[in-house]
Amino acid sequence: MADRKEGASIFPTEPAVVNRVTNDYHRLNFITPKPLHTGLDRMVHAVVGRSVNHSRRPALLKNRVQGILTQAEGLRAISDARLDEIIRNLTTELRLHPGNEPLFDQGLACLVEIADRTLGMRPYPVQLTGVLVINQGQLAEMATGEGKTLTIGLASVLAGWRGRPCHVLTANGYLAQRDAETMAPLVQRCRLTIGSITDETPPEERRRTYAMSIVYTTSKDLMADFLKDSLTLRQNRQPQRHAINKLFMGAASADISLLLNGLATVIVDEADSLLIDEAVTPLIISAKRENPDLMDAIRQAGVIAHGLVAGRDFTVNDRYREVRLTALGEQRLEQATATLPPLWQAPGRREEIIRNALTVRLFFKRDQHYVIQGDKLVLLDEFTGRLMADRSLSAGLHQALELFEGLPGTPPTETMARLTFQKFFRMFRHLSGVSGTAREASGEFWHVYNLPVQPIPTHKPVARVMFPTLVFANKEKKWDGVIAAIVGMHQTGRPILVGTRSVDDSENLAQRLVVQGLTVEILNAVRHKEEARIVSGAGDIGRITIATNMAGRGTDITLTDACKALGGLHVIATELNESTRIDRQLFGRCSRQGDRGSAQAFISLEDELFVRFVPKFIQAIVTLMIKNPGPKMSWLVQKLFTFSQRKAQKLAYQRREAILRADTWLEENMNL
Repeated sequence: MADRKEGASIFPTEPAVVNRVTNDYHRLNFITPKPLHTGLDRMVHAVVGRSVNHSRRPALLKNRVQGILTQAEGLRAISDARLDEIIRNLTTELRLHPGNEPLFDQGLACLVEIADRTLGMRPYPVQLTGVLVINQGQLAEMATGEGKTLTIGLASVLAGWRGRPCHVLTANGYLAQRDAETMAPLVQRCRLTIGSITDETPPEERRRTYAMSIVYTTSKDLMADFLKDSLTLRQNRQPQRHAINKLFMGAASADISLLLNGLATVIVDEADSLLIDEAVTPLIISAKRENPDLMDAIRQAGVIAHGLVAGRDFTVNDRYREVRLTALGEQRLEQATATLPPLWQAPGRREEIIRNALTVRLFFKRDQHYVIQGDKLVLLDEFTGRLMADRSLSAGLHQALELFEGLPGTPPTETMARLTFQKFFRMFRHLSGVSGTAREASGEFWHVYNLPVQPIPTHKPVARVMFPTLVFANKEKKWDGVIAAIVGMHQTGRPILVGTRSVDDSENLAQRLVVQGLTVEILNAVRHKEEARIVSGAGDIGRITIATNMAGRGTDITLTDACKALGGLHVIATELNESTRIDRQLFGRCSRQGDRGSAQAFISLEDELFVRFVPKFIQAIVTLMIKNPGPKMSWLVQKLFTFSQRKAQKLAYQRREAILRADTWLEENMNL
């Protein structure tokens, strides 16, 4: 397994002392991420990345997998006792020779037979190819329904046999617990231990679970526990100092109760979601600090912002979601705050408070960016549509949004520890993962994580039929078209999955379908408690399911034979997302494992993607031209949407890179 190198450390030579200190060092240590490449180095690194991503050696992988399957066939007739003996010998040899390829292949062949005997699942060549790719420290792009759960389980066992802790990260706690329970018979037969951690796991049980060979959990839980350990140590960058203190000051003065057992190997399921979409999302451990002066200022800012006029007092950049005060606006603000408390007298501070008040009015949309539950404001993940109850906006923005909605403002918080997912994953010695949609971001995976993307062919040919994208002049006509398409398809008996970008859209569409006399299931952040039941039943004959992006990952949509005979699941996208990966995830819900299925997108000139990223003068021209729609007009609009998606993805990439560079600069220059 290709590991990243770390600096050597020197300790006294007494064996018992060395073992104790070395164990502590590996528990606390992690890789110090290298700075991102810049200038000419970046160009050369990008060329190398393109070469790596395009020299995927499919024939070599195919031949190697065939050899593994041949070995596995020879194990069918041996007894359980003999198989156990082989496993005992293999685990010892793999610890001594972790890079020995023939040993690895022999171990994987044994796992094929063990999986068959313990789980009743004999891995396909596609799954074994995925295991090889993961072992090489790469990202395996496996289509939905190709058996990623078993692939990851096999790869985690091989990592565990090498004697290092292996963390498997899933999309949510339910999946972590489910997958760990599914893989437990296999893992235990392989002389390893396995456990899962969710947000409800108490600290002592977490500590015991992290000591196991394989731990299934979520990125949020793992990173939060890492930050807690960092706070406990007070210097998470110097594990050597802790080990030396323990050696020379005595165990009583230096023993620290930590949760984690090191950052050695991590396998990330749905890797594009964590490593790309949520890359710059910071996980913060904070403490509430009452600040009545700030709350009064935020409240007053709402009143002042209401009197400011766009164009005269401030300008708006929809593409970058930015608000800037004009010279006249700054002057009017200074006059309006002349008699207010001292907090308003610093120009930079008062302008920031006002920008926050304007930002929440202009860019934050209820039921798209957040929902109101009782007297609490809960943020929504734009990529998945899921609730983020434990997250809040920073720099007073969250309080400004609460007061704008008429809610009691929560006290501001003081940050105790902070880390982004992007930086955290760069700390692991061995990073790999699996995703159904990774190739679009292959350049970023390589640039940021040194992670090549390896597409893996499907076990059966994809039978999905893509209907032509339909273009409409405005949203109202688009929704009429969506409803007509649903009604028409429903008459055939085929199940329909409709994807929307916001909670509000899903609710409004459901109401209009009910008026048509149709029965629908709704899956969004407000109605998420029965997610597994709703998604698993979305393949029933005549079923209509309306869902935000949260239906794109995790739970399989199972089709009956009768449903397959009708043509399988039909997927409708009511709006394109900023990332083409999100669209592919939705379309990938149909035609799994060679099943029949179809998909279609509906777009309009009033969609957010078009309005934000297409230049205004082009929007005006296209709006006039679409009065006479035709194939050429539809082609042009689709090209403009493609341009918009590329622009949006480029801006998001630049933002993530800028935040990572800023984090690196702060650490290098502010580390005391």
